[in-house]
Amino acid sequence: MLATLPDESVNCCVTSPPYFGLRDYGVDGQIGLEDTPAVYIDQIVAVFREVWRVLRDDGTLWLNLGDSYAGSWGAQSREHAGKHSPNVSALSANQVKAAHIRDSGTGSLSRTPGLKAKDLIGIPWRVAFALQADGWYLRQDIIWSKPNPMPESVRDRCTRSHEYIFMLSKSRKYYYDAEAVKEPAVRTDQGAWSDKSEKQRGHSRRHSGFNGRYAEKIAREGAPQTRNRRSVWTVPPKPFKAAHFATFPPDLIRPCILAGCPVGGTVLDPFFGSGTTGLVANAHGRNAIGIELNTDYIGIAEDRLGLAPYATLLRQVLST
Repeated sequence: MLATLPDESVNCCVTSPPYFGLRDYGVDGQIGLEDTPAVYIDQIVAVFREVWRVLRDDGTLWLNLGDSYAGSWGAQSREHAGKHSPNVSALSANQVKAAHIRDSGTGSLSRTPGLKAKDLIGIPWRVAFALQADGWYLRQDIIWSKPNPMPESVRDRCTRSHEYIFMLSKSRKYYYDAEAVKEPAVRTDQGAWSDKSEKQRGHSRRHSGFNGRYAEKIAREGAPQTRNRRSVWTVPPKPFKAAHFATFPPDLIRPCILAGCPVGGTVLDPFFGSGTTGLVANAHGRNAIGIELNTDYIGIAEDRLGLAPYATLLRQVLST
């Protein structure tokens, strides 16, 4: 499907591929079951080479990835069953198939070359550097901080409570609407620099006198009410009411879409899962293209997007 899209036809891509070595989703051609991280990374790079082709020259890619540990196959938590892993007792057979792992649980192949059991593989950064080497500009690493992470039965390291979102671009200059994603200013932003000139004595010319100028600006224009968005986003995983599993949180991808795609533009998600990217894009006046291998995932996405009646009719027409 991705290969059929025209060149430079989408404004941005917001997506989260299946994580390495965590689950068999029962679909031919799936990504994530490769024998080694190197093969997995090659597959990911190949997909995003096609994304590069369909992305406008001023487009951006927002890529969410979780990490894996070298060790036992398939161990994982239930927190991020968003696209892949459900609470089986609460779901129908279709929903079980339509769940999609969204946690960074332990679970790569135990015989991964070059890695010892219990090694953190570093998949997100390996992928990011591979994409950079393939021509992408690696512009930002954003931390998705989860205030309510699932507990882990570990005693020799901290409980994981974050994942990464990488912002990449095709070009040195690209579309990015900073105003659309500004966040409320806090008191320290408004006043921290205004009366601490003593501490700046002895600093270079670059910093000298900054407090005085800032105080004058505040007096002239008033304290700022917003600030440029920071790179740590605190977003709790969001349960999917229809199925008792967590999805790609809308609050996590909303800033990606608002900053990376203008109103009326098109957002691509080549790992569409349950369709959250489409929901958020449509809610904010953007078009969306979603690509998904698993027909059961497609059914859930169609229901969530209100497309099920049209999809059923289209299938009936195509089958006649």
